[in-house]
Amino acid sequence: MILCKPDATRRNLVEPILAWIGREVEITAVRQVTVTEQQILTHYADMIEIGGRFPFDVVAELRRNYVGATVTVALGRGDSDDTPQRVRALLGHYAPAQAAPDTIRGHYGIDSTAAAAAEGRFIDNLVHTSDDAHGAAREFAVWFGPHHHHLLRPQERR
Repeated sequence: MILCKPDATRRNLVEPILAWIGREVEITAVRQVTVTEQQILTHYADMIEIGGRFPFDVVAELRRNYVGATVTVALGRGDSDDTPQRVRALLGHYAPAQAAPDTIRGHYGIDSTAAAAAEGRFIDNLVHTSDDAHGAAREFAVWFGPHHHHLLRPQERR
């Protein structure tokens, strides 16, 4: 699962980001979504659980940045077990200012951890991809829902 975040949408970077990721995986479905509170809180449930580690209110920040915003979600299909790791390597470091220039975040990113911390917010880092097959299945359900189940190969359906 690939999530082009609101900052990617605002900056018209969805197409180049998906093209870059498309060098590594086959993009099989793309969908624009106006984010609901339930979607974003479900997607980032793991981050909410560790919310005390952040110097700001995680739920409030998720609501502020995502609810009502447009994101683009895509389903990518790779050919090996290490596909998620290869795609994550394309993204680069989560902080764009620390990402290598030959990565998506290093090339397109304009935010930094220092700026985000000073403003009490999450860093704008353009894109999220699933860490593994389990995460991809969970995130697929959040963004595509059961009515898009047909997009999965038979062995991916659960």
